[in-house]
Amino acid sequence: MLVAVVPIAAAITAQEPAGTVRGSVYDADFDVPLASATVYVVETGQRAATNAQGVYALAGVKPGRYTLIITKDGYVRAVRAEIVVTSGGLTDVSVELTGEFTEMDEFVVQDLLQSAAGSELASLDIRLKEKSIVDTVSAELIKAAGASDAGQAVRVLPGVSVQDGKYAVIRGLPDRYVSSQMNGVRLPSADEDKRAVELDQFPSAVIERIQVTKTFTPDQQGDASGGAVDIRLKSIPDESGFQLKTTQTFNSQTVGESGFLTFEPGDGVFQPLGQDWDGDVGVSFGDAPGQHKFALSGGGKRDLTDDVRIGGFFNLGFERDSSFFDDGRDDSWYVKSPNTPLVPEESLAGESLMTSLFDVTSGSRSEEWAGLASVGLETSNSKLGITYLETKITEDTATLAEDTRGKEYFFPGYDPDDPLDPGNDPNAGSYEGVFKAPYNRLETLEHSERTTKTFQLHGEHKLPGDELEFGDAFRLRPPELSWTISKSSAVLDQPDKRLFGSYWLPGFSVGPFTFPDSHYPLFPSENINLGNLQRVWKKIDEDSRQLSVDLKWPFDNGDEERGYLKTGWFRDAVERQFDQDSFSNILVDSDASYAGDFDDLWSGQFPDESGHEISESTFDIDYSGEQVISAWYGMISYPATPRLELVGGARVESTRIGVTNLPEADALWYPNGSIEGLDPGEADVDFSQDDVLPALAANFRLRDDVTLRASYAQTIARQTFKELTPVIQQEFLGGPIFIGNPSLEMSALDNYDLRCDYTPYEDGLFSASIFHKRIEKPIEYVQEIANFSYTTAVNYPKGELSGIELEARQGLQRFSDKLAGLSVGANATFIDSEVSLPQGEIDDLTATGIVTPDSTRDMTNAPEHLFNLFATYKLPELGTELGLFYTQQGDTLIAGEGTNNLYYIPSVYAKEYGTLNFTASQRLGPYVELQLQIKNLTNPDIETVYRSEVLDDDVTKTSFSRGIDWAISLNINF
Repeated sequence: MLVAVVPIAAAITAQEPAGTVRGSVYDADFDVPLASATVYVVETGQRAATNAQGVYALAGVKPGRYTLIITKDGYVRAVRAEIVVTSGGLTDVSVELTGEFTEMDEFVVQDLLQSAAGSELASLDIRLKEKSIVDTVSAELIKAAGASDAGQAVRVLPGVSVQDGKYAVIRGLPDRYVSSQMNGVRLPSADEDKRAVELDQFPSAVIERIQVTKTFTPDQQGDASGGAVDIRLKSIPDESGFQLKTTQTFNSQTVGESGFLTFEPGDGVFQPLGQDWDGDVGVSFGDAPGQHKFALSGGGKRDLTDDVRIGGFFNLGFERDSSFFDDGRDDSWYVKSPNTPLVPEESLAGESLMTSLFDVTSGSRSEEWAGLASVGLETSNSKLGITYLETKITEDTATLAEDTRGKEYFFPGYDPDDPLDPGNDPNAGSYEGVFKAPYNRLETLEHSERTTKTFQLHGEHKLPGDELEFGDAFRLRPPELSWTISKSSAVLDQPDKRLFGSYWLPGFSVGPFTFPDSHYPLFPSENINLGNLQRVWKKIDEDSRQLSVDLKWPFDNGDEERGYLKTGWFRDAVERQFDQDSFSNILVDSDASYAGDFDDLWSGQFPDESGHEISESTFDIDYSGEQVISAWYGMISYPATPRLELVGGARVESTRIGVTNLPEADALWYPNGSIEGLDPGEADVDFSQDDVLPALAANFRLRDDVTLRASYAQTIARQTFKELTPVIQQEFLGGPIFIGNPSLEMSALDNYDLRCDYTPYEDGLFSASIFHKRIEKPIEYVQEIANFSYTTAVNYPKGELSGIELEARQGLQRFSDKLAGLSVGANATFIDSEVSLPQGEIDDLTATGIVTPDSTRDMTNAPEHLFNLFATYKLPELGTELGLFYTQQGDTLIAGEGTNNLYYIPSVYAKEYGTLNFTASQRLGPYVELQLQIKNLTNPDIETVYRSEVLDDDVTKTSFSRGIDWAISLNINF
């Protein structure tokens, strides 16, 4: 479709008369015209100089959208993006240039780039002028990469990967080492296991840029060890306008799929206890739902007086999406004895021995609403802004996991229809013959609603006062005050999650009795008194109230170089409420069965049968949690010479974490290595710690186009509510058990960074970075054995992580006019990490007699490497833009090696994989644009594998594929 449109558009464009861009360039401080300033059109290379009255004109500009760069020696350059030139029309673009200092503070830089903040050039400017080591991705690059949300967008940055499609991992450090923010505001999280913000909640339509700060300065959060991810929302535009975008999407694994897994979520209301409950308990099959989205946005500014300007912006978006795969695997293996291969993990269910070699089919459908509103007021000395964002994602996921390969493993060539097959022998005894690895099936139905809200009030003020001069060596300018007040919330509501388990035996005869092919209830192995149906209500509600105040005193030294003193105060108070209510057909279905073939799902008939009365579990534990982080800091940015800037200071940060447990009657906890009943107050948590976090950085301009940055800083990483509480925690009855550790301590990090940026010209960047982190008491998860197996969090003694980052961006027009509009880029990150194992874990591994463990292993979630390659091609005279983006993530440790009842479980690694995205857009006149996106063209298998020196080769643990996504969009600007 797009291929057909391009030549038509080219013919139309060729007939359209060119337009003209004209305007004036003024000095912002003295309001006088600037002669000999240069106005440059990025897309075409056209240039014009201003005359003595500061006026310029660029004639012969073909209709389209352009980016202008306005420069003059001694002034900070200005960038103006999204300049629309119409056929035969005149477009006025006038700008004010501010006098150049050696370093501009971040507020001035952001203000100067406000009108072009979503462009790649503006993002590069911010990166080069920041005091820290910063990487940015602009709305322009997000669009070219085809990223639909913040989680996809950050992957194009060097050293950034995404865990589970939601959580940022920076330089190999996962969520607890990353501070996620929005407009500089720390956001709450409704994740049960993490204190991390889910980036997939924020659609790209509301994002102006994403800024990842990789080095710590005292005015940042103390847990920004790997870095800080700051999602900057779209701001109020200078020019009034509206945009409407509608998109039709397709996925290669859902389009035309008639076997799509689905279910009816129900009304989420408790039903009477002691009765059979209505509602689906297993998967259904139907047609895949349609996929589409739309977004409407608009805004602008207006001058009330010569000194007062107001403005507003809004964005409203909706997306309906779906995903499906039927090629998944989820296998559990271990090694039982030395010099033997992996065998399936085993568990007992009545007389049967069960394996977990599942073939997985999953279908998911979702709807997302997102709304953003901003209002701003500006005067010559103050800026006030109000921002409100709300997102809501409703998702239904149906999962079908079937284990037939366990039977095939023990009985190669197994035939369920052959009564003489050894796998069908009913007289072989318990856990043998027909009772050994019978076919089994697990079905999960999950309806969830995730809602995030944030209300932010920002202010920036130039305070009145006279400049204070101390001879010729020092001049203190009037102070600048900035502040933020925010109230945010994150909610996960998961009503009536349903889990249904069954196993199947072929028909057999014992003496005079004949049993037909039948399904039987599969009870959770850890708690045999539970039924095979569970229905779980869970809600997590987290609120955050945050206040920050920053006061800055700019100063000039004797060489007229600008620096500043800065101090501030911060407080973030988080309250979390966790509620879970579990129900099951406890003790009533031990003799239940359903006659039918394996392919005849029992779950389809189960709701219509009687005798499956539901009872309430009395083992659930609700809790209330509170985390208060307060801090104050002081820092200085001092221009020691015209080319050397020193930045240093310290942050004093206090952490308070409290948990109050609300146990039900039979809830359990695990004090001193033994299970006991939990009474109110017994396992409550009250943790506190104060830290002084110093930071020192030096920024040295070796030449005008070469900047060297070096820094050292200390940071911390915190525990979560769940990790500190020593109660027996299960997501569902009979599921994996997690027990918190009240002795768990915070981690401390020493961070060393060095970066060199080389910017030889406007469209060129070459960068190299080296980083090293020493971690004291890193937090890792381990498997422990009592009279049952459980997971807990412990402090490893120490860890280290080192790496290098390389990056290049290059416009190719510099080498040949035939390559005008073509730009390429690449970045690569190589990471080496290790943690030292606690002696207890070394002893547990040694006791198996299977492996001789090393004293160290890789850190979890740290990829061995990350690669990004991209190319963009712009033909402004045709209104055509093309983009190609390739991303590769190297092997990544997911779970370290462990034990299970003296059996050895090898390490689990996520295997390397790469994805390729293609985008194309075509302008159809000055106001309409057509866009095509094809994402995940490589469609790789996403695999995790068991890996160990005792194995000859990797063995698959999990595998699935996402399919290829297609999207066709129509974008109208007016």
